[in-house]
Order: sequence, then C-alpha cells, then structure tokens
Amino acid sequence: MNEKEIFEEVHEKIEELKNGKSLPEYFSPLKRRKTKKIKVGSVYVGGDAPISVQTMTKTPTEDVEALLKELKEIEDVGADIVRISVPDEKSVISLAKVRDKVKIPIVADIHFGPRPAILVLQDGLADCIRINPGNIKVSGLEHLEKIVELAKEKNIPIRVGVNAGSLEKPILQRYGKPTPEALCESALFNVKLIEKMGYYNMKVSLKSSSPYDTIKAYLLFSQVSDYPLHVGVTEAGTRLSGTARSAVALGILLWLGVGDTIRVSLAAPAVDEVIVGKRILESLGIREEEGKVVACPTCARTQIDVIAIAEEIEKELIISKIKSSVAVMGCVVNGPGESYIADFGVVGGGTSAVFYVDGKPVIKSGKDTKEIIQKLKELILSQSK
Repeated sequence: MNEKEIFEEVHEKIEELKNGKSLPEYFSPLKRRKTKKIKVGSVYVGGDAPISVQTMTKTPTEDVEALLKELKEIEDVGADIVRISVPDEKSVISLAKVRDKVKIPIVADIHFGPRPAILVLQDGLADCIRINPGNIKVSGLEHLEKIVELAKEKNIPIRVGVNAGSLEKPILQRYGKPTPEALCESALFNVKLIEKMGYYNMKVSLKSSSPYDTIKAYLLFSQVSDYPLHVGVTEAGTRLSGTARSAVALGILLWLGVGDTIRVSLAAPAVDEVIVGKRILESLGIREEEGKVVACPTCARTQIDVIAIAEEIEKELIISKIKSSVAVMGCVVNGPGESYIADFGVVGGGTSAVFYVDGKPVIKSGKDTKEIIQKLKELILSQSK
C-alpha cells in the first residue's frame, strides 16, 4: 500500500466518524436534562433557560464601599447572578444599601441563625435565598418554617444548598462520612420538608470538594428530582487546582445534561470565577464564545513574550466585550497557521513581530512587549468598531 492509498483510506474512516456511523451512543450531542423552571430576579434557571454563571462576593458584606466596587467588577465581566454572604443583621443593613445599585440578581447566603434570612425576605432584599440544610435547622424546625412561609409570601426562590463539610449529624452518623449518597439524601430530605410546608419554588446544590463525589451526587439526585440544579465543586482550591477540579466535574455533568446554573469556586477573585465558568460553557459549545485568545505554550523557539501579551489581550477582550479571536504565537512554526484562522494575530519571528488581520499579515513591529500589546490593541479596537 502506497502513501496515497493510506491517505485515502484514512480519509474514508474520518468521513465515517463525521457522519456518525460508528460513534458510540455516549458521543451523541449534549442533551439537557429537563427540569422545572424558576426565576431568580430577571434570570430564569432550569427548563429551557440558558445555563447561567454565578459567583460569590469575597469582601466583607458590611464594607459597603468595597462590596459595591466588587459587585461592579463582577457585573463588568458578565456574571448572570451574584451571591452575597449575610451572616448577621449588620450584613442585612449593608445589603439594603447595595440592593438597588446592582443590576444582576442577588442571592442571599444564609447559615445558622434564621434572623438574617427573615429580615432579607421581609424587606425583599434578595432575588433568591440560599439555606444550608446542615445548619439552618440547628435552632429548630419552626425557624425553617418561618423562612419558607416568608419566601412563599414574597415568591422568592430558595436554594437548598447541601455541602459535604456541613451535613446534618443524623445523615453523617448513618453513612459515616459525606458520601455522594449522603449528599443526595440530605438534599432530597430537605426538599421534601419544604414541599410539605407547601413551597415548590426551589433549586438545589450538592457540593463536595471531590469532583468524583460531586459528579455522583448530582447524577443520583437528578434521577429522583426535577428541581433545577446549581452545579459546582465546593472549596475547589486555588486558581490553578480549583479550575482543574471544577472543569472536570462541571464538564462531565454538563456533557451529560445535568446542570442549570454553575459556580466555579476558587480561592481567587470573584471575577476569575466568572471568567472560568463562562469558558467552561464556551468550551462545551453551550454558550456563544466571547473574545478568545489562542496562545502557544511557548518553547525555546519563542521570539516574543507570549504569556504577558496573551494575558493583557485577554483582559482587553473581556473589558471591551469584543467577540474576536486573537492568536498570540511565539514563532513561525504554527504562528502563521493559527493567525490565518483567527480574526487577529501576532507572530514572533527573527527581528520583528508580524501582525495579522483576517488571516493576512498587515504590519510589523519590533519585539518590545509593550509595543506589541499597544499595536495589537489598536488593531483590534479599530477593526472591531
């Protein structure tokens, strides 16, 4: 068999794959699980609503100035929903001060004592309230009943947020540790409790710091309930390890059609959580791509500072909300090819950097990093108007 025959044989095999003739069933297009649809402020969650991305503020809630600054940054990077911790009555007062200055829906995060939840619900200071089943009933079931009664009166949805680190003692005693089955049982038990109180406007989360346990818990729960699911890995870790764990768990669940809203939990700024969450959805083809930077991993052939240039251009695309693809390539091996298929590109080579627009080289510059960043920004902004 000669080279041409091998070439044609391989092409035929790829055509078979492309036409789906030999694809296993699990490679079928992503099919979203059908869930109830609820409304969190202006954002629908579940049903046929787009999968939303949310985050949680990191600044102390009582520091109103810092909180407003962070909320503005979160809005600017395109978060759909934001959660704010409300641990005490001081935080309720702060929440009241920022409520009307935030454009995206607010979820009030409540643990332990019911008083903050009651005040938030009475004054309509949030679009959703998150309760932790592992600690909200510590002070008595009647307090949960009061929260549910007010939520029902105001038609504010409740998120039943189960965490592996704070499961109820009876469930922990039964299972010995926070297994996926324990998470599922806690979630279903509390959903049934709230249903018995006559309320059905809920979404549910079942989070562990283990991607495996998280995946299994959500898959178990999705078989016994059709409430919309807030999907995430809790205490996922630092920017690097947390992104990896979240991408694995969320990617698998979303590919299997499980998940209606997501949060990537990182020991990093909230804006990073939003960006990573959006990138996960974009990578799966679930969400339309925003501006995208393709950058080579660099090697000894690299002629320009790819890392610094790529990071700066990515920030520019996020801030400007320009939906363009940009290739930042260190040398001429793959640089011209990647720049050919991108909207914009820069390639390091020899004594200069070559800039591309719509696949064609347009100008050159020196290899100074600041100069390259400036010229690339100018090209992107001028051509994207």
